[in-house]
Amino acid sequence: MQHPEYQYLNLAQDILDNGSDKKLFFTPEILDEYKKKGEEPPFIRSVFGRQTRYDLSQGFPLLTTKKTFFRGIAEELIWFLSGSSNIKPLVDKNVHLWDEWAWKRYHKHCLANDPENDLMQTDFIAKLKELPADDPWVVEWGDLIIVYGKMWRRWPASDGREIDQLGWIINGLKDKPYRKSYVLSGWNPDYIYAMASKGNANEVPPLCHTTFQFAVTNNKLNLGLYQRSADLFLGVPFNIASYALLLLMIAQVTDIEPGEFVHTFGDVHIYSNHFEQIKEQIKREPFPLPNLKLNPDIKNIDNFKYEDITLENYQSHTPLRGEIANIGGF
Repeated sequence: MQHPEYQYLNLAQDILDNGSDKKLFFTPEILDEYKKKGEEPPFIRSVFGRQTRYDLSQGFPLLTTKKTFFRGIAEELIWFLSGSSNIKPLVDKNVHLWDEWAWKRYHKHCLANDPENDLMQTDFIAKLKELPADDPWVVEWGDLIIVYGKMWRRWPASDGREIDQLGWIINGLKDKPYRKSYVLSGWNPDYIYAMASKGNANEVPPLCHTTFQFAVTNNKLNLGLYQRSADLFLGVPFNIASYALLLLMIAQVTDIEPGEFVHTFGDVHIYSNHFEQIKEQIKREPFPLPNLKLNPDIKNIDNFKYEDITLENYQSHTPLRGEIANIGGF
């Protein structure tokens, strides 16, 4: 049987060989940042409509052809599960996956209204880390407005309620595991660009992980994700591991054996400033997949901490780094 990681490596080669090149949307203030550095903004090469699948009985699908930041993956998922939309908890743990988008909102506000108080991104993040979580500046400017955790756990209903979609799924799997309706949506038009209500428009692109579904077959719990947009080099390695970890967590709290994570892509692409790195990655031979263990005492999804997650026997090639592109906005 071929190593599961070749699904990822073969997809990378498919994009390089068969993808079409497309421009990206950058807001004017981000284009100015590229001009200051004397750089051209990147483009993407993409294909549409692909699928990979990972049987968790074969190991935990954390990529081995480059070292992957697992602590960041786990801490981000725990942050999603909390329902928070403020990056302060991540910044405090030196996880900086969402820094660019919080800073962009603040930077854009300052350019238009308060240029004297504008901050470089590094200074903005340092201030977020220094101030307490309840400081009004942190509450306002650390907030992304929309992010996965808010849609998962605090979906804003028309009657003013906040719907815990994931909590509903967990309760349903415990009571009636074979139902087909355990779907969670992250796609909310009320927060997306021109469709957004006043005050909801924001700098975070429409959520890439559009929807996912849990389904039980042959007494095993499976998780299927539809991802409308996927950055293969930087984002997808995190996405694979994050949703595999989520599947293991939900399987434990519902007492159902984990099965497969099925990853379906819409537009899956490689950024032009990542071409050389991913060509190097394709040349590498995968190591055996690691194992992942959860603290068996945790039976409530809200109680997981990073210390409850143990990654065992992770062997990888050296890291391959690439810059993130701050796309989207309005």
